[in-house]
Amino acid sequence: MKTTNCLKALLAMICLTSFNIVDAASLWLETESFDEKGGWVLDQQFMDLMGSPYLMAHGLGKPVADANTNIEIPEDGVYYVYARTFNWTSPWTDKEGPGKFRILVDNKQLSNPVGCTGNQWEWQPVGQLNLKKGTHKIALHDLTGFNGRCDAIYLTTDKVMNLPDDGEELALLRKNFLNPEGLTPDTLNFDFVVVGGGIAGMCAAATAARNGLNVALVNDRPVLGGNNSAEVRVHLGGHIELGPNEGLGRMIREFGHSRKGNAMPAEYYEDDKKENFIAAEPNITLFPCYRATEVSMDGKKISTVTIHQISDNSEVILKAPLFSDCTGDGTIGYLAGAEYTMGREGRDVYNEPLAPLEGDSLTMGSSIQWYSKDHQKKCTFPEFEYGVIFNEDNCERVDMGEWTWETGMNRNQIDEAERIRDYGLMVIFSNWSFLKNHLKDRRKFQNKDLEWVGYISGKRESRRLLGDYILKQDDIDKNVHHEDASFTASWSLDLHFPDPKNSEKFKDNEFKAATNHIFIYPYAVPYRCLYSRNVDNLFMAGRNISVSHVALGTIRVMRTTGMMGEVVGMAASLCHKNSESPRGVYQNYLADLKVMMKEGAGKPSETLPDNQNFNLANKLLPTPRMLKE
Repeated sequence: MKTTNCLKALLAMICLTSFNIVDAASLWLETESFDEKGGWVLDQQFMDLMGSPYLMAHGLGKPVADANTNIEIPEDGVYYVYARTFNWTSPWTDKEGPGKFRILVDNKQLSNPVGCTGNQWEWQPVGQLNLKKGTHKIALHDLTGFNGRCDAIYLTTDKVMNLPDDGEELALLRKNFLNPEGLTPDTLNFDFVVVGGGIAGMCAAATAARNGLNVALVNDRPVLGGNNSAEVRVHLGGHIELGPNEGLGRMIREFGHSRKGNAMPAEYYEDDKKENFIAAEPNITLFPCYRATEVSMDGKKISTVTIHQISDNSEVILKAPLFSDCTGDGTIGYLAGAEYTMGREGRDVYNEPLAPLEGDSLTMGSSIQWYSKDHQKKCTFPEFEYGVIFNEDNCERVDMGEWTWETGMNRNQIDEAERIRDYGLMVIFSNWSFLKNHLKDRRKFQNKDLEWVGYISGKRESRRLLGDYILKQDDIDKNVHHEDASFTASWSLDLHFPDPKNSEKFKDNEFKAATNHIFIYPYAVPYRCLYSRNVDNLFMAGRNISVSHVALGTIRVMRTTGMMGEVVGMAASLCHKNSESPRGVYQNYLADLKVMMKEGAGKPSETLPDNQNFNLANKLLPTPRMLKE
């Protein structure tokens, strides 16, 4: 049942009254909307859990420049100021945390530093001051450079503050302040809506657009490419242009990087090529910095998706007959009620020799990558020790960390995503602090300083949406032929697990992963893995497609997910042309899809970079002899 605007307004007024806000002069500020963000970064990764993006002082141990904005005080008075913040190391220690910051009003420092106490997202008192009606300047002033964070600031003349810390009451209160008149967002109509601007989403959108569809592409970050962007820095893996559908993947040569490597300088990932690739398609409307937050259904079909601008909090409703979930986390499918699974299936479920005897919730983890730089002179780093103790026996004597620095394998990659990311940050800073300040042989690190540490998690696994077919180990081992063979996977069976040596030293809190690369022979994945089995107009492409945990180990790399996107874009065009569903393409237009996949949606090969050079980042494809050995 849909809530009417009148009822929403009534509920909001009840909420305001219960929190003594109606009679007080008050002002609510979302920090992500600050005019000048200074050195603070905007983090939207966890807004599904906490209801909002936030600003974070990601300074690698050096205080960042102030974030500030102008505010309009509604009337003269004594204002009490509160900040919604989180002491992010509190899961591991009771000591005062490292994320301390202050709030300034008109360059005047309020009395209480915040962000360093408590053990949850909560409202913390900052201080009080006399303010005249009119324009004033408010700022976040970082004190440490160690990831202090602030979601919102509340100023009120009510001396007794009773705001909720989280939950539905907070969400309703926030919505009332941001949209007090209960205005309905604009609705925009498209032929096809793709949510997720990683490699899979980019290819799905571009392919559909090149086949004449009017496409919306939604990306919740300012840059495209997902894990391949300069924000995460994972190189493209997997081979392209392999049989039986050799045309698939050529498109990726239009925007893919030409240098290999994880955790390398930003220019290695050539984000401008990705931006130009999408900008060149006149049939694509890109919605950068928008996150999908709501789905409305019409029976078993998605009717609309509501997207939320992560900086200014505006909303837009996107309406279309077809949608594709390229979010990685299967967010659109989840919101639509699509069937899904998480974790590892037991061995008896699909008779997979690589599966554990009993099913469990273990997943591959998330990586926060990093590297240092030699400055040819002595560099210092602050003491950083917050519950995880490093010493001569357990420290990592390295000056960079890439994919093996992986956290959260034994935790829920969605519900505990912030904790997983934060642990990744904490062990990097803690280990580096030990190397710089306490290691006996610390001279080799004395001229090095942290140059880059990611704060956007590089995820590998969470929800897998279930389709009409579930790919499993038997399909891979036997190279099973399917009549709807689509993209070809070439990556090894690469299933990460907690590194045993790291687990010995950090039991249940490991932060390193290991893997066994099991060579495979390239195999084609059924098209039926690329659409939902119970949401009639939903495609999926990326690591959230219909596969077992074991099979995920070989399809999850990004050149492979890009080819998935191509197939989805082609199938969407057939749906549009024939008023058909994704399943109907398999049932009635499979021959047409095969012709399209053979040809591919990329530009002519002779106009693109040489494919052999383009695959620098990959292992050689296995030969039958290698497989036998």
